[in-house]
Amino acid sequence: MAHDSELMKGKPVEDNNDPTLHSPEDGDSMTSDERYLQSLGYKQVSDYERLYLIALIEKLLHRQWSLFESFAASFAALYSVGGVRVTFTIGVGAGGPAAYWHVYFYFGELFLLITEQVKLCCYFWAAEAGGPKYGRLFGFIVAWWSTTAWTTFVASNSQAAANFLLSEISVFNLDFSTDVNDIKFRAVQWIVAEVILFISIGTNYFGPKLYKWIFKASVGIILLDFLLNIIWLPIAVSKTYGFQDAKFVFTETRNETGAPPVWNWMLSYYVTAGILVGFEASGHISEETKNASITSARGIFTSAVASALIGFPLVILFLFSMPSLDIIYGLGAPQPFVQLYAMSMGRGGHIFMNIVCIAGLMLNTSIAGIAASRLIWAVARDGVLPCSGWISKVSDKKEPKNAVTVMLIVAALLLCTILPSPVAFTSLVSAAGVPTITAYALISFGRTFLTPHGFKNARWSLGRWSRPLNFIAFVWNLYLAAILFSPLYFPVTGATLNYSPVIFGAITIFGFISWLVVPDDKWLPSERIGRLQKTVEADPHLD
Repeated sequence: MAHDSELMKGKPVEDNNDPTLHSPEDGDSMTSDERYLQSLGYKQVSDYERLYLIALIEKLLHRQWSLFESFAASFAALYSVGGVRVTFTIGVGAGGPAAYWHVYFYFGELFLLITEQVKLCCYFWAAEAGGPKYGRLFGFIVAWWSTTAWTTFVASNSQAAANFLLSEISVFNLDFSTDVNDIKFRAVQWIVAEVILFISIGTNYFGPKLYKWIFKASVGIILLDFLLNIIWLPIAVSKTYGFQDAKFVFTETRNETGAPPVWNWMLSYYVTAGILVGFEASGHISEETKNASITSARGIFTSAVASALIGFPLVILFLFSMPSLDIIYGLGAPQPFVQLYAMSMGRGGHIFMNIVCIAGLMLNTSIAGIAASRLIWAVARDGVLPCSGWISKVSDKKEPKNAVTVMLIVAALLLCTILPSPVAFTSLVSAAGVPTITAYALISFGRTFLTPHGFKNARWSLGRWSRPLNFIAFVWNLYLAAILFSPLYFPVTGATLNYSPVIFGAITIFGFISWLVVPDDKWLPSERIGRLQKTVEADPHLD
């Protein structure tokens, strides 16, 4: 490369249009991704000269992942098969089967619209949506929201996997309580969840080449899980306790929450709001993805479509395949689906099914951890978090292992909430969903009212429909946030309180404080907010 000697010395290069840096014939991601990041003033890894990084970025950040890995990241992070199963009994308890299938169907349609509108929901997109006046504040707030949401997501996934494993206590009638109100059980639950967390996130220390196998395994286990439920479960149910009728599935209502009837029905959205989030994982790994400026958007949208398409038929199948509601709520396992599989498939058959469930959740946790750690690294790189300099450092192999460690420690601490609270799981689901949903809402608000004419020339765009659909996404996500803030059980007591609003309020305060404390020159300078729109309009090769 013509400028290697200059770059090695850290000297500036005057000709930023040098074809050795930007030639479209290079056949690599430099022509779009690195020109895009250069235009925003990013240096991709801390403590290196920016131009040297631009020249060698492929080596530094291991930009080796393709459309498949981008798709797999969001597809596995969503994991609609596992998500439906994990929160199934909560969903049918709020409104009954009639509410559950209605909610999933209509939510799925709006979910696809939201993925179209907020395809790369990162904190910098929030800053761009806020424009010159509010962009920096939006960026800091969403940075804290997003990093907390993804880290909490990792914690709640680990507890969900622990619940599947510990439900075998009830299946095999072991002499140990599985009542979540029993502190002894919660202590065991906490230990198992922590072990699962450390195993799942341990894979995040693998190099990108090796980690490709995790992406492949996650997609494979999700498809296997889906096929086993679609084929094996109906056969097993038909030979045991039999199917529910259509009247039960489509019209039966239920109120296990104790909430007023209308709000009880609305609470069924809690399940879908907790399942169909996380589609922006492809965006969080974009700096390790080839041609990320278009590949990440494609990965997000295709994974969202795939997740919605496999999720809805499973909801209908599970409703037809469940025993009566009284039986479901009489089961003593922390995850009733394990006992449902045992009732239909027998003790031997359900063990294999449960292994698939646990493996799927652990792979789901691992990939959520990859997305979370990359998000934390990117935010720290821009000086938003405490100890940003250390967090944003990369290893000798140019991997953000410090960010992985921070994410692991915080998630482990969040799991400690299991010990004092019997509703820790539902609160963690809310705490993971609320910041993400509110981030979607804030970005949609900004793009509707503050920067409605930005992003006009993106290659992946809805054109004139963008603004009205952004407004719909804004209103819809505010509504979902209210659902996720709500307690799930009434009357509300200290034992049933949903403490996600407390977590959300705290992280919003942290974001506001960091916005006040961190100087402009330690972050993206305020004059750069809005440069994205100008860059996109000036260069059709960028999106």
